[in-house]
Amino acid sequence: MKYFKFLILSILLVLVSCKKDRVDGSSLKSFQSSINDMASQLTTIQQIKFNEALYIIKQYGTKGTGDVQKMTELAQMLEGKNVKEILAMADGIAQREGIEWASNAPPSLGEMNIFANTGPTEIDFNDISASALSINIKPTNVDSTKGAQAIMVVPRLINDKGEEVQFSNAALETVMEVYSGGVKLSTSKNLMVNNNFKGFYLSFKKLSFDKIVDNMIDVKVSVKTTKKTFQLTKTGVSLNPAALAVPEPVVSDSLSVSPSEIQTGIQDPSLTTVKPLGDPKESVSRFIRNVGAKNLKAAYEMSNNPSWGSYDAFANPSSGFGAVKSIQLKGTNTVSQSQDQATVNASYIVTDNNGKSIEIDASYTLRASADGWKISGYRINSSK
Repeated sequence: MKYFKFLILSILLVLVSCKKDRVDGSSLKSFQSSINDMASQLTTIQQIKFNEALYIIKQYGTKGTGDVQKMTELAQMLEGKNVKEILAMADGIAQREGIEWASNAPPSLGEMNIFANTGPTEIDFNDISASALSINIKPTNVDSTKGAQAIMVVPRLINDKGEEVQFSNAALETVMEVYSGGVKLSTSKNLMVNNNFKGFYLSFKKLSFDKIVDNMIDVKVSVKTTKKTFQLTKTGVSLNPAALAVPEPVVSDSLSVSPSEIQTGIQDPSLTTVKPLGDPKESVSRFIRNVGAKNLKAAYEMSNNPSWGSYDAFANPSSGFGAVKSIQLKGTNTVSQSQDQATVNASYIVTDNNGKSIEIDASYTLRASADGWKISGYRINSSK
């Protein structure tokens, strides 16, 4: 009996030791066998990520036109590589192609098997019969005190009845572009494998506060099938301004000197670094958006206006800008500009903490400083 148990254990050890930990690309059969061996030594989550990596390399790292050609090329590419090396290769391809995927991130493409269609076939899995694209946007990662920290953007291909189209084994290039005020802020790319596509996770921390107009963005999504690219744009998507990234103020080092200064005591003008002032209209727009989002500290640091006094006076909830609940910026116009001074007119609708709204036309005087334009004066021209 003991001998029998020992024999079984010996057989199991031999079987385990025979499992391959590197790709054998000598033939498609050997390739599949070695991949199965390598996957069987991974956890369930690791297996899913491993399959995702293989899928990305096959779709974007090979040049073959048919599935068999792609698989043959893939086997040759991966010859002798282990799991770690394959994941690293997929990371590189995803980064090169702009695909929102990483080997150390949670599974995102779903269950897939690159060996599902190794036989000759005339089926094009990317030829999806759909009529339109729908987008569902919902807040996520919601903090009980700070609010939503991100949104999920989930696109779906639908038929003429508005029903989701069922499909699988596809590799539809799906792109999300984010705009605000007509300016593109970011682009993300992923693969839609089936109708259970998880969508895009957009963290507000990736959006800079000074680039957002009226606390809203426009989200454009496109999904490319064999015969048609479906596009849809959702406009006026509200954000949580408190969760947006606030750029650090640029501080110039006034104590730094050039080598010529050390030797001669005279600074070489060609070596002097002067911070570009930028557009004074943008400085006024950023100031107004900061006030509207109650980012009063950032707004105050953009000014050098003696009449506004201290920060406490500036942010006073009764007599200062702290009384502002929100602002809808309508437009700005540069009236005059010289090397060190500018005047900008701005029109906007202000809503106070009591819900009362008023339309204001105001003039801002700005002066140049080492940190860019600073608001030095403010006058209300009209209000209604």
